[in-house]
Amino acid sequence: MSNTRKQQLEAFNRLLDIMDELREKCPWDKKQTLESLRHLTIEEVYELGDAILDNDLEELKKELGDVLLHIVFYAKIGSEKKAFDIADIANSISDKLIKRHPHIYGDVSVENEEEVKQNWEKLKLKEGKKSVLEGVPRSLPALVKANRIQDKVAGVGFDWEEPYQVWEKVQEELNELNEEIENGNQQNIEKEFGDVLFSMINYARFIKVNPENALERTNKKFINRFQYLEQKAKELGKELSDMSLAEMDVFWNEAKTFYK
Repeated sequence: MSNTRKQQLEAFNRLLDIMDELREKCPWDKKQTLESLRHLTIEEVYELGDAILDNDLEELKKELGDVLLHIVFYAKIGSEKKAFDIADIANSISDKLIKRHPHIYGDVSVENEEEVKQNWEKLKLKEGKKSVLEGVPRSLPALVKANRIQDKVAGVGFDWEEPYQVWEKVQEELNELNEEIENGNQQNIEKEFGDVLFSMINYARFIKVNPENALERTNKKFINRFQYLEQKAKELGKELSDMSLAEMDVFWNEAKTFYK
C-alpha cells in the first residue's frame, strides 16, 4: 500500500535528520568527502542495476535507499561548503524538467516519444551546449557510452532510416574485420573489431534492445551455468581441470535446461 505524500515527506525529513546527526557524531561519516564517496556511489548504482535486472523488488527498494543516502550525503557536504543543499538540488532538477517539457508546461505539441527526445536535444543546445555529445560522461563504460552517443545523435536526426540498413552495416564491418584478420595486422584488427561492436550496439537500438542489459543478462546466465557445472564436478569429486570437454558438456547441457 502506498504512503501518502505527507508520510513520504516525513520519511524524507527523517532521513535528512539522521544524516545531520551522523555527520556530526559518527567518526566515519564525519571524515567523508565528495571524492571519498565517489567510488562508493558508483558501486551502489551498479548494485541497483543488478537488482533491476534480477527483477528483485525487495532488493531494489534497499538499493534505491543506498543511492538516496548518497544523494543526501552529497547535499549535506554541499551545504557545509555553502555551495548547495538538498532544496537547491530538488529545485534545480524541477526547473530543468519544466524547461525540458514544453509539451507539458508550455505550448509545444508533440506526436510521440521520438519527438520528445528530439526536442530535448534541441533545447539543450539552446541552453548553451556546443555539442549534443557534451552530456555523455567521459568515464562511462565503453558499451554504455556507445549506446548513449548513438542515442543522442539520433535525437537531432543523424540516424539510419531503416533497421535493414543498420544490419547491412554490421555485415560490412564483419567483412572488414575478417579481411584484417586474414592480413594479420593486430592494430587494424582491433579497430575493425571496435567498429563491429559499435555497429551491433547501433543495431540493438533499432530492434529495441538495450545492449548493456542484454550482455549483462548473458553474463548472469553464463555464470549460473558455469557454477552448476562446478557444483556437479564437485559432487563427483573431480576438478574441472581434470575433466574432458565432453564430460563438461554433459553438465553444461543440463545447466541449459535450468538457466535459459
